[in-house]
Amino acid sequence: MTLVNSSSLPKTADVVILGAGVMGTSIAFHLAKRKAGKIVVIDKDHVGRGGSGRSSALIRMHYSFPAEVELALISLRMFQNWQEVVGEPGDFRRTGFVRIVHPNETARLKLNVEMQCRLGATIELIDKRQLHELEPDWNVDDVELAAYEPDSGYGDGAGVAGDFLSAARDMGIIYVSRTQAKALQVNDDCVRGVVTDQGAISSPIVIGATGPWTRPLLQQAGYDVPIECEYHQVAILRNAPGMKGGGCACIDSVTATYFRSDAHDKFVVGDFYGKRPVDPDNFPQRASDESLEEIIERACRRVPGLDQAEVMRGVTGVYDMSPDSRPLLGEAPGIRGFFVCAGFSGMGFKISPAIGLVMSELILDGKAGSVDIGPFRPNRFAENAPIKAEYEYVDD
Repeated sequence: MTLVNSSSLPKTADVVILGAGVMGTSIAFHLAKRKAGKIVVIDKDHVGRGGSGRSSALIRMHYSFPAEVELALISLRMFQNWQEVVGEPGDFRRTGFVRIVHPNETARLKLNVEMQCRLGATIELIDKRQLHELEPDWNVDDVELAAYEPDSGYGDGAGVAGDFLSAARDMGIIYVSRTQAKALQVNDDCVRGVVTDQGAISSPIVIGATGPWTRPLLQQAGYDVPIECEYHQVAILRNAPGMKGGGCACIDSVTATYFRSDAHDKFVVGDFYGKRPVDPDNFPQRASDESLEEIIERACRRVPGLDQAEVMRGVTGVYDMSPDSRPLLGEAPGIRGFFVCAGFSGMGFKISPAIGLVMSELILDGKAGSVDIGPFRPNRFAENAPIKAEYEYVDD
């Protein structure tokens, strides 16, 4: 294992990865497996302390865009076999997952489930009777059909980042914490390295897995990436007496909430929509009581027992939102050697194992072979080619 502190920042590297969240550490892990040379991971704080450590960490296969399903499937297989893949026990909780859409989008739900099944996902359509049997605490009177994934559930964002980093360090990568990237070194339209608050490091390849901090980093290098920061709040509750513990995770368009169990005695509830703009270095660290009450009130329409649940605390965080709510993956136009891996819009954790794989393929092979990530190219908005799924939901 290679240990380094910020006072001994290497002068050179073959690859520099900015950000030690689930994305940066996953990329480091997959590059190290491919023996990609001297790899240095730099983080302005500590591993998993940004968005990864605040993630609700749902794991699900239900997407309307096929490439996202493929990324989720690869990731699920890794989550299921974490010990064999990463060498750590992992913390994947298989609870099942349910997707509920607006009643007028049931036809789209059916078509998306057909697509997901064709790609190899284990998903079935269930009616309200079956859903009530599965989750007797839920009010399902308004549900005609829902999609059910028995193999999905949730994980732990900070734990995944830490496991990836530990395994990558065992393979020789260098990790530098508490070191902030201040500027890219660019010459002749090629990246040459990074200037940090602890000195400069030269490298022909730099990967920006920097989430909401990506835009200002690239702006000073002359490329404006359309990522906005959005503030979100999540409520953590202790189950009311008599509530079933350990139930399915759910994304519910009708109430515009998502929720999941947390162990067998707690419940996590989040909101679809957040507030913009927000400074990722200066946002409220405490959720407001009014906001949590409003989120819980909507979730109570689906899970009435939450009305008697104890609010333990709130968690706040920032999403790095793209215009089509999908990630930007690939080389930055006009900055050869700089690869963007950001804009995940709140959906990053569940596909992070696969993102590391496809980004390593793109960097080392010139093309991602496991999944076609061409549609996610960073310049798609300048090309007026945002991603739009064939059977997209109104709140995708």
